[in-house]
Amino acid sequence: MSNTEKHGGDNIEPAPTRSSGSIEGEAVKIQAADDAFEVFKRQEGQVDFRTVSWIHASVIFLKIIFATGVLTIPSAMYVLGAFPGAVNVLGWQFLNTYCAIIQGNFRNAHAGCHSIADMAEVVGGKWFREVVGVFFLVTFAIVGASGIFGASVALNALSGHALCTNSFMLVATALVFILSSARKFEKIAWLTWIGFFSVFIAVFIVVVGVTTRDRPAAAPQTGDYDFGYHVIGNPTFVAAITSVATIFCSGAGTSAFLPVISEMKRPRDYNKAVYLCMGIVTAAYLSFSLVVYRYCGKWVASPSLGSAGDTIKKVAYGVGIIGLLVSACLYIHVAAKYIFVRMLRNSVHLQKNSVVHWSLWLSCTGGMSIIGFLIASGIPIFNYLLALAGSLTFAPLALGLPGYLWIYDHGHYRTGKHWQVLVYYLNWAMIALAVFLTVGGTYGVVQNIIDAYARGEIDKAFSCKDNSGSS
Repeated sequence: MSNTEKHGGDNIEPAPTRSSGSIEGEAVKIQAADDAFEVFKRQEGQVDFRTVSWIHASVIFLKIIFATGVLTIPSAMYVLGAFPGAVNVLGWQFLNTYCAIIQGNFRNAHAGCHSIADMAEVVGGKWFREVVGVFFLVTFAIVGASGIFGASVALNALSGHALCTNSFMLVATALVFILSSARKFEKIAWLTWIGFFSVFIAVFIVVVGVTTRDRPAAAPQTGDYDFGYHVIGNPTFVAAITSVATIFCSGAGTSAFLPVISEMKRPRDYNKAVYLCMGIVTAAYLSFSLVVYRYCGKWVASPSLGSAGDTIKKVAYGVGIIGLLVSACLYIHVAAKYIFVRMLRNSVHLQKNSVVHWSLWLSCTGGMSIIGFLIASGIPIFNYLLALAGSLTFAPLALGLPGYLWIYDHGHYRTGKHWQVLVYYLNWAMIALAVFLTVGGTYGVVQNIIDAYARGEIDKAFSCKDNSGSS
């Protein structure tokens, strides 16, 4: 078979024998083309941001997803029941993985996209970019607040409540600011390894701890009591939609994956990193949450690290506090990086060690850290913070928008084969689901927050009342 036949074209000339020099020349051309496609360029004398391998990217994704989420699912299962809770974990993790792949594929098919806001501009113009950019910042300010709040609960538990929770929030915010101010994802990659394993081990300690007790630590230790374990629960709409939004939020941070692609050595390896991350997260969420709920019932704490008694609680928080801080660090870093790149994208200062570069970067991380602190002080109940993020911002950002990104690139499916038409309308159904979760979930969470203030479960903002919700 001739070279012309191999290439399937009549006008394609036979490929010449290539020397090592020509191979190197082609490699340079490919690298140059990839460089032109990317936000961060590889140029002599400038900071090289593209240094993250796909394994490191997967660990960063793991740390973004696996932390605050796993600490809230057991209490959400109490509301829904074990079976509906497990179905929610599997269903939402499948959709979150699907949406992560859509976003990565779209980003790698459209040059110059650094964030979900850039992708929104491709499909909807500049006004849509601004709307999505605000949603992105609000989203990661809220989940950053959850990380700050979780770290403050840990400090409170370890110190025996030496200071009020709000004071520990200030300490946690300062630590998060310092950690998040490393400019490149590569520089915080080692923190993500430590952070992931610290939370994983902490949760595992609690899982073992709850299985060795005769009855839950928070339950009455003598006499009869209501255990509160249900295979299928019977919640009100407000309680159910809040729990559903909490479980959805536990794996919905996929829009934070996108800035990481721009710092990968090989952005085309993104899908491998996503599948590895989400496979581990799904297995861990399902197994850990089912075991903790099975042995704690209604007496599960939120965050769940406080579910096995004071001693195990201190051990678990002592091990897991690094992971909680790193989670908040990543959330703040991602939001700050969006602002930073947006403001310096067409400036020489984007990849230059200048005063402007560093001043703006530290202002971005400092500003986002302060906003996270303010949100954590205003809504100091862990579940409600995550449920609010899941319904108000993650639903349109991580579920609805990816569905439209797919439709934008696959409009021809509407008139294609039967299975293509089905897939096309399933993506529209996903957008409708996002709208329902946004409206219904936000209503449910806001009503829960109002009720919590009315019952005195939440004191006024910046007070010293312990609102940790842990046992």
